[in-house]
Amino acid sequence: MNVLYNNSVNGSFATIFISMFFYWSSIAFPRIKIFLNIAKINLIVSNSILFITITARWIETRHFPLSNLYESLLFLTWGTTFTSLALENKTRSNIVGSLITPLATFIIAFATFALPNNMQTATALVPALKSNWLVMHVSVMMISYAVLMVGTLLAILFLAINQYEVSRMNAKHETVRSIVPKPVSLPASYAEYKLQLLESIDNLSYRTIALGFPLLTLGIISGAVWANEAWGSYWSWDPKETWALITWLVFASYLHVRIQRSWKGKEAAIVASIGFVVVWICYLGVNFLGQGLHSYGWIQ
Repeated sequence: MNVLYNNSVNGSFATIFISMFFYWSSIAFPRIKIFLNIAKINLIVSNSILFITITARWIETRHFPLSNLYESLLFLTWGTTFTSLALENKTRSNIVGSLITPLATFIIAFATFALPNNMQTATALVPALKSNWLVMHVSVMMISYAVLMVGTLLAILFLAINQYEVSRMNAKHETVRSIVPKPVSLPASYAEYKLQLLESIDNLSYRTIALGFPLLTLGIISGAVWANEAWGSYWSWDPKETWALITWLVFASYLHVRIQRSWKGKEAAIVASIGFVVVWICYLGVNFLGQGLHSYGWIQ
């Protein structure tokens, strides 16, 4: 059975990698429409393989397969690719897929090739995880991580494109000044296209984070209820709990400045970009930096 799981995960990795290649090709050669179709088909296939693998593992172990780091990485890959497909279907753009497939490729590659075999093997649940709250809390938290990662990556993309345009314009103006003492401006159509592109990325990032934040909130609340049931306390300042709170505060701050102070563009994107780092620390970094009540994901 482990061989079957490994083959299916390897197949998912291969199709995500192929999808990434064709997404990038569709960016480089936008007139060749078949590149985007191939990319999307491969991403759908990869997402479907992961769904089947997770479901089969659930049936075999008779508990929701989120009890160790390997299983959570597979679920996170499924979550990011599913979010990417949903956003692409809504926006009809190849930008999201081009951005998310490298992340998904990295995650599943880390799970498959970096983790030792003993961590990839399905095991019995530790006593604290033998609860119906496992599906509610852990799955919602993982989905919130996936959605928030997509939203923050879009913010990072916004900053990258914006900085590139600023640097390019400055370089072009400096070159023109050295020849003639008259500033030059871009064609109106080009400038309008870049403005629309940046606005669409900024708005998509905001809407995605606005979706992920309630999921994160629900995940933290359900975790507190589960903690009280398992350990007799709603909150114990465990490292994972502390960083979950920090993550919540970062994204609450982002939504606050975005809604209440009407921050848009660069300023809001910077706050969202910080969230990308914080999510990874909360999800994976804590497991490397210190042990606690959530030590079932610890890498020795």
